[in-house]
Parts: sequence; C-alpha cells; structure tokens
Amino acid sequence: MVAAAATLFAVNASIVKVIEHTGIDAQRLTEVRSTGCFVGLALIVLLTRPANVRAGRRELVLLAALGVGGLALVQWSYFFAIHRLPIGEVLLIQYIAPLLIALWARFVFREHVRTRIWVALALCLAGLVLVVRIWDAGTLDGVGIAVSGVACLSYAFYLLMAERRVRERDPISLLAWGFLFSTLFWTIVLPWWSFPGRRFEGDTMLLGRLSSWHAPLWLLVASVVVLGTIVPFMLVVGALRHISATRVAIVAMLEPAVAIAVAWAWLGESFQSPQIAGTALTLGGIMLAQTSR
Repeated sequence: MVAAAATLFAVNASIVKVIEHTGIDAQRLTEVRSTGCFVGLALIVLLTRPANVRAGRRELVLLAALGVGGLALVQWSYFFAIHRLPIGEVLLIQYIAPLLIALWARFVFREHVRTRIWVALALCLAGLVLVVRIWDAGTLDGVGIAVSGVACLSYAFYLLMAERRVRERDPISLLAWGFLFSTLFWTIVLPWWSFPGRRFEGDTMLLGRLSSWHAPLWLLVASVVVLGTIVPFMLVVGALRHISATRVAIVAMLEPAVAIAVAWAWLGESFQSPQIAGTALTLGGIMLAQTSR
C-alpha cells in the first residue's frame, strides 16, 4: 500500500510541475488540493459510514492539529520549497523524517527499534543522497532550507499523529476530518472570493517528451486531487493499521527514486549512473526494513 502510494506521489510531482508552469502558485494549488480531497473523502464517509462522522471535543483538537500541522503544512512547505531549491535538495531534507520518526518511537514512545531498521535508514538516506545528487547543489538558499525543514517536521508529525489516531478511527473519516481543517486553514489564508478561477480554464502543454500533447487544466488538477492525494493518502493511513510509522516512512522513501525516473521518462530530466546506484541502495534499505518484525 505504501509503495503504491509513493509511486502515485512520484507521478503527481511531474503533473504538479506541468500545472505550475501555467502560472498557478503553490498556495492556490494546495488550497484546491485540500478542498477537493475533503469533498471527495466526506462524500465517501457519508455514503458508506455515516456513523463515523461524529467526533468529540478532545478528538476535534487532535484532528485540527493533524489537518493544520500535518496535512496543510506538509503540502504547502514542499511546494514552496521547490520554488526556492532544486527538487532533489528539498526531497533529501524532507526524507530525514523517517530518521526522526524512528528516534521518536525509540526515545518517546519507548518502542523497540531493531538494529536492522537503523541500518535500513542509513542505506535509504545514502541512496537518496545519490538519487538527488546533492553535490550538484548550487548556492544554498536559507529560506528554502528552512521551509524544507518545515516539510520534514510536518511530514514526521503527520505520520506519527495518524498512526495514533487510526487506532480509534477508520482511515477515510480520519483523513476527511484532517482535510476539513486543512481546507479551513487555507480558506482563512487565501479567501475563496479572491480565487482566480480563470487560471484553471483551457488546455496546457504537457512539457518534456510530451510537449506536443495538450490536456485540459481541470483534468490535471482533478488528477492531482484524486490520484495524487485522495488515493495515496488513504493507502498510507490505511497501512498504518498494519505496520508502524517508522516502516511506513522507510518504504515511502521510494518516492524520490520513482520521481526522478518519471521526470526522466516524461520531462527529459537526467537520470545518471549515481542515481541508478542510489535507487538500488534505497530499494535495498526498504527490503531490509521489511525483514524486521
């Protein structure tokens, strides 16, 4: 489930790049993404499990924390950071999160983390360094690095919070509540009456090797909402019922490797031998983590 989600997130990255090429900024795209996800998930809950809509006052506080501190910030900080830094640098910083989750599980939750998990983390992080080719980084941007750090922390927070909440609530209603608070947050930041609806009209070029092809912009946005957000988030949160947040985060490290491959196949970006070696290391780390019980 997590590997499928990571693949969908990776493909979604190239689709987002095409959408942003039209001039739509990251904040508006995040607002549309959050709102579309809330509407879709809320409909599923109301049609299939209406009794799960209810939430107590204490739980609402936790759901608000998940929605704002996790879902809202992790999306915005990632989109904002890739405007300031190369995507590889952002991904490398964001995917320090699995290490933070393992440390939190060990020293705060007092869970036993096996030695092979630490080895798997080391392999995955080393693989990501090769995948994103960190040595090619230019002048570092302080703001971009700081916001990438926010992406890392909010990603770790989202997984740890979801892991705890999914024990008491089904994944779909949990995400519906989370995206409701994410939507409310973005509605305050960017009121809907100022929404530039005309920017989402017409067709756009698909760039790269598909530059001769065009697609309706609304269709690409719908893909980001459904296949790039609703489905993968449901898979990740659903997986937390079966495996720990530490292992979910490790398997999710597949995303940068797949994203580089998709960008090479679609957008014509480079995919060199160090990146192939890094992909192998990352996959090796993920497979090692799966042998830990």
